[in-house]
Amino acid sequence: MNYKLLGRSGLRVSELALGTMTFGEDWGFGASKEESQKIFNAFVEAGGNFIDTAVNYTNGTSEKYVGEFIRDNRERFVVATKYTLNTSPDDPNGGGNHRKNLVQSVEKSLKQLNTDYIDLLWLHAWDFMTPIEEVMRGLDDLVRSGKILYIGVSDTPAWIVSQGNMLATLRGWTPFIGLQVEYNLLQRTPERDLLPMASSLDLGVTAWAPMAGGALTGKYNKPSAEKGRLSPQSARLNEHNRAIATVVEEIAKELEASPAQVALNWVRQQSGTIIPLIGAKREDQMKDNLGSLKFKLSDTHLNLLNAASKIELGFPHDFLASEPVLKAIHGSTFGKIEKRKNTY
Repeated sequence: MNYKLLGRSGLRVSELALGTMTFGEDWGFGASKEESQKIFNAFVEAGGNFIDTAVNYTNGTSEKYVGEFIRDNRERFVVATKYTLNTSPDDPNGGGNHRKNLVQSVEKSLKQLNTDYIDLLWLHAWDFMTPIEEVMRGLDDLVRSGKILYIGVSDTPAWIVSQGNMLATLRGWTPFIGLQVEYNLLQRTPERDLLPMASSLDLGVTAWAPMAGGALTGKYNKPSAEKGRLSPQSARLNEHNRAIATVVEEIAKELEASPAQVALNWVRQQSGTIIPLIGAKREDQMKDNLGSLKFKLSDTHLNLLNAASKIELGFPHDFLASEPVLKAIHGSTFGKIEKRKNTY
């Protein structure tokens, strides 16, 4: 395991992050405490130090397990948790981005994790109700109090993230250092605005569902895959996505690797700091995921995967990248001009 600096900070995190939404069986799926411990141990033994959870995952069981597993070596780990999602369905203030829920959620996470501080707090999802000024000032207050060390933002439009960091810069508040988004071979739309923004603002990116909920592992391409109850991710199962999964399987076979490892390495090898969140229900699944660290995809393999999963960036991106527009802006000099390094 190697380590990366997370965004514009000095925080060192492992190149894979452990997603713990599967820790606990409260939601009718996931791993028992014993199996969760084995998954955690496999990740740590490989050198992992970046743990991702949330205040509401498996009704709080995930945080409780994480807190217990890290208890004897707390300082060794970078513990990231999230606030926003509702933990009291009948309470209108039981969820959302506002200060009241922020403070309540952090206090609850500290108790469930049995720790004095949270290394990284993510805003989990944008609620389209709370002013961004309230969010950034509330997060800054918690950083100044010592209860959280760094902040990040997940599942939020690029223009809101940009606005938040600009406000933080102008007012001397704590800025976001990380962005969390769904990103995989079946979900490349973050390439339109979110990933270029992350590159421009120097945000580290953690990618959830790097294997598209199992759709890239090849299991849904088998003839018996649709017999019985489909998984919650069944919306990902269509002809186009199965074709992408087939390319992943072919490359995996050629490399004598698993399709999951190929899918993970495609994410890992994208430009910028992108850290896949790897979750598992069993120890053997975690060990297989960790096997992705043993190799890299060649340019030929990356090109095949990129071609199979290519998306249209849409307006204004495709328009601005077209030859007539480039010529209209730059004349005949475009190829002679040095490009900025943070251009995605």
